[in-house]
Amino acid sequence: MPIADLQRQTITEDPPNRETPLPALLEQFTPNDLFYIRSNFSVPPIDLATHRVAVSGRVNAEQSFSLAELKALGTATEIATFECAGNARLSMDPVPAGTAWGWGAASTARFTGVPLRHVLNAAGPNDDVVEIAFEGADHGTLDDGRNIHFERSLPLETALRPDVLLAWQMNGEPLPAENGAPLRLVVPGWYGVASVKWVTHIRALNTPLEAHFQTERYVYSGEQGLADGTPVRRMRVRSLIAQPTDGEALSGAQTTKIAGVAWSGEGEVSAVEVSVDGGETWQPAILGDPPGEGVSRLWHISWTPNQTGSVSILARAQDTAGNRQPRDPVWNELGYGNNLIHEIRVEIR
Repeated sequence: MPIADLQRQTITEDPPNRETPLPALLEQFTPNDLFYIRSNFSVPPIDLATHRVAVSGRVNAEQSFSLAELKALGTATEIATFECAGNARLSMDPVPAGTAWGWGAASTARFTGVPLRHVLNAAGPNDDVVEIAFEGADHGTLDDGRNIHFERSLPLETALRPDVLLAWQMNGEPLPAENGAPLRLVVPGWYGVASVKWVTHIRALNTPLEAHFQTERYVYSGEQGLADGTPVRRMRVRSLIAQPTDGEALSGAQTTKIAGVAWSGEGEVSAVEVSVDGGETWQPAILGDPPGEGVSRLWHISWTPNQTGSVSILARAQDTAGNRQPRDPVWNELGYGNNLIHEIRVEIR
């Protein structure tokens, strides 16, 4: 299907949560109108002309920046693959509560903004700072009655990485409102929750942040081999099949290209294997040029079916840290980090 005909799948209307169609992931950069959307609260109304970002807490000099003042601090561009920590939640058994994500809560874009460390250096963090907290303009009421803003933090050493940005541009265009305009954090290699949208306030802390989306949500709980409360941070290795699509009918008389993308926040993707017999045998895929750690890498194989009927196709990835996708779903109480092998079924005629 031509990319112009693709549309996001709406999971919830308000707050807006929408999946990227998997064929769009074969583009180097996911078009802005197909980039997945993850929201915990409604999109906040923001006056772009007057919006400012405050920097306070354990700093030598508190600051307040307009967009123009942030741009004056320096500009950089980074490519990042974002994935919602709940991607593939529907493939867990039993399915945990939470947004009902299939496979499309992931996208890649080229972000332009100011390196966060320039902003922090202008304020001068004190020597006792351990974390940097970020508050978004989005807010809402929890089930227990608390009215809160979305808030997350990063360890200081992560916040000072040169590739962490406060971005105002995505794929050469202004950030769309649903993706965080006018400013969002960009933390390459980490699950998308770290990249706080609609940033209004940055605080330097000398103790770890205690906040709903920091310590009550976006932590692993009940997962075998992990201590409860382990924070959701770097993306686990994953591969997705983008071509053909699940349920597609193919001709047994023609050679078919099976293609997709793979990424990992814990190392570069080093190998992708594909099975066309339900996982009985595997063959190595041809990998595209390495785009860098945390960025999706293209892969493909050519396949000529020698049978008719329903066929199961699987793809699994491995990274340079030795991580490999599991065959069975990873389960935890909140439905995060489920990087099981992607499987589709096609009909050979």
